[in-house]
Amino acid sequence: MTQTDVDDVIGAFAEAAAAAERIGFDGVELHGAHGYLIDQFLWAGTNRRTDAYGGDPVARTKFAAEIVAAVRAAVSPEFPVVFRYSQWKGDAYDARLAETPEELEAVLTPLAAAGVDVFHASTRRYWLPEFEGSDLNLAGWTKKLTGKQVITVGSVGLNGDFIKAFQGEGAALGSLDNLLDRMERDEFDLVAVGRALLQDPEWAAKVLGDRFEELRPYDAASLQTLS
Repeated sequence: MTQTDVDDVIGAFAEAAAAAERIGFDGVELHGAHGYLIDQFLWAGTNRRTDAYGGDPVARTKFAAEIVAAVRAAVSPEFPVVFRYSQWKGDAYDARLAETPEELEAVLTPLAAAGVDVFHASTRRYWLPEFEGSDLNLAGWTKKLTGKQVITVGSVGLNGDFIKAFQGEGAALGSLDNLLDRMERDEFDLVAVGRALLQDPEWAAKVLGDRFEELRPYDAASLQTLS
């Protein structure tokens, strides 16, 4: 991408965010995860640039931070700007933006300063610790390092990996006790739910009402409801 390309993309994000607020959305989430464009700048495995947008972790964050700043300037101060990021990329589940908390802080600090209100830390299994020496997951570390509100995600309420859903496999119900314990410890503030909610649109109401016995296991056929 040339500098003109970069500027055009940043402007497009800002324009889209302003339009979203204008037509009544409650906030925007910028997708900087899973190997998509923003993530291609963030990750050393794909960012081979030698200009100001490539190099060390802070430089690789420049593109994302400029998008956040442009979006923040294009919307009202009370309009939430969420930033989603991940360690893993597509099928590369062992890929990592950061090997240590210090490296993760180098990536997240410029984004927080640019205007992110909430970080959405995308993981495949929310209960797995992110770094040795602590049981904090990626969202927990994000909150600790930035002080921002965070969203956790990853097989919430289910025992099976989400990738297997695309291979036609379902997933049995899993306990929510660990999730609730972590929330009570303020490890994260919000929880994103995918397959369980797709399977059962009343999932949140059932959990809130302690109707756990009514929850349904995930059937991969639910994906067909999206077509």
